[in-house]
Amino acid sequence: MAKILLVEDNERNIKLFYDLLTIKGFDVVLAKEATTGIQMAKDEKPDLILMDIQLPGDIDGIKATQILKADDATKEIPIIALTAMAMNKDVEKTLMAGCVAFISKPVDTKNFIEKVRQYTTK
Repeated sequence: MAKILLVEDNERNIKLFYDLLTIKGFDVVLAKEATTGIQMAKDEKPDLILMDIQLPGDIDGIKATQILKADDATKEIPIIALTAMAMNKDVEKTLMAGCVAFISKPVDTKNFIEKVRQYTTK
């Protein structure tokens, strides 16, 4: 099954996303901040990255996505933005950074796995 890198700092969201994904057979690796997520994307070579947009530290999810998309080692990995900011301008910002899609929080658990499966082929 596909490997997914979850870059998320909120413990409740981590548990929810991890449980939803592993129950469906996905292999999930976790990073709680952007710098670690960027390195894990290079090391783990996931099939998909779920990127929280509001992350602690100097690098947010938008900047992390831009860094990953600029690197030959990670630019082909699809990234789905996870965001509570679902206004049109916020969505546009995630797509311009290189995300293939976004999932708004709170997550609709019924559609979450369907969206993930759209971007994983294994």
